[in-house]
Amino acid sequence: MDIVATLPAFIVAVVLISASPGPAMALIMRRAALRGLSGAVLTVLGLEAGLYVWALCAGAGLAALVAASEIAYLILRVVGAAFLLYLGVKSWRAAWRSRKAGPVGEADQDLPDASSLTWWKAFGEGAVVMLANPKAAAFMIAFYPQFVPADRPLLATTALLALLQVAVEIVLYLALAAVVGRAGAWFRRPAVRRRLDAISGTVLVTLGLRMAAESR
Repeated sequence: MDIVATLPAFIVAVVLISASPGPAMALIMRRAALRGLSGAVLTVLGLEAGLYVWALCAGAGLAALVAASEIAYLILRVVGAAFLLYLGVKSWRAAWRSRKAGPVGEADQDLPDASSLTWWKAFGEGAVVMLANPKAAAFMIAFYPQFVPADRPLLATTALLALLQVAVEIVLYLALAAVVGRAGAWFRRPAVRRRLDAISGTVLVTLGLRMAAESR
């Protein structure tokens, strides 16, 4: 199998995977809606850093150990679910506070990002959402070997393919963030922002509950 010949299929698969709804998509869209493109960049980079770590773990065989271990899988699932629930409840609280604060209090929420969520926290949110997802480990184990020729070193080839996936996803996610961010002024209107917080909170809580309840 020639790795170059498989690249088009690999890229198509990556695009389809990236377009699938999930925690990453919900996180990026909320950040872009409320903070614009620049506010979503670190979240995207955090998500992709987490993805690359899982890809390296898959190439080294560590992801297979995590997926095979009931305890490790359970711990990651609980941590991931708890973090999604935390993000969802935080969004609900923001919606509730803005409802109680009224127009003056809501206007204060449009202050620069550093007042409530630093860039490093945004990066950390993305990284934790990806790293605490045991499904990511299981996916990497099944996904990358399909595109690694038998005569190629697994870890090195997986690392290169993962770099390509990270590059493709960064472009796609930042394009999505740019589109959503263009309507940022509308999203930041008090009533719209309150509804967005409530909806995104509901989505994140639902995803967290699903992660907590689902089996392998």
